[in-house]
Amino acid sequence: MGDLVQSERSPAPERLHAQFNDVVDMLNMRYRERLVSPLTITLGDEFQGLVKSLADAAPIVRDMRLHLMAKAIDCRFVIGSVEIRTEINPDKAWNMMGPGLSRARERLNEKRTGSLYRFSILDDPVAETLLEAVGAGLTAIERGWTDQQREDISALIKGLSAAELAKHRNVSVHSIYKVRSSGNFDAYTMQWHAIGAALAALDRRQERS
Repeated sequence: MGDLVQSERSPAPERLHAQFNDVVDMLNMRYRERLVSPLTITLGDEFQGLVKSLADAAPIVRDMRLHLMAKAIDCRFVIGSVEIRTEINPDKAWNMMGPGLSRARERLNEKRTGSLYRFSILDDPVAETLLEAVGAGLTAIERGWTDQQREDISALIKGLSAAELAKHRNVSVHSIYKVRSSGNFDAYTMQWHAIGAALAALDRRQERS
């Protein structure tokens, strides 16, 4: 689940709405094999979707965050474990019920923390607390980025090498590494790796139970 931050204060709501829809549509195409029920905009500035596993959610959230940041749109996210006890809706992520959904919604509505990455993990408060801490760290790093740091780090995450990025920007490789270092690239990717590994471990435990 997720929602746009302070969307009601946007000076151009129609443009914001169009950009949000474009990103959601793009991600639904890109991750269609992982989505059980597609990312669905529910209230204009909120969305929810259902994926096959917790680990499948992390790259979608990161991709959405970076695309929205490029458009100067802030968004908050919740990755949560749920047990759907009604029929899965493969067309839109609504009209489904089961444990975990309301708790994830409660997490999304806890806006005083300031963290943009929240987690709702059923029956594992320790894992949830650790994931919440890592999410707060990711938020702090992102909020310190300049536009150039965000652009370079996004390109590196997508797989572009420092040399390729330097050539594209017509700067030295040293300049790329300087931006990478000042933007805390290593810590940022390490934290995302930790989230992915933790969510995959939770998935495996659920499969065994």
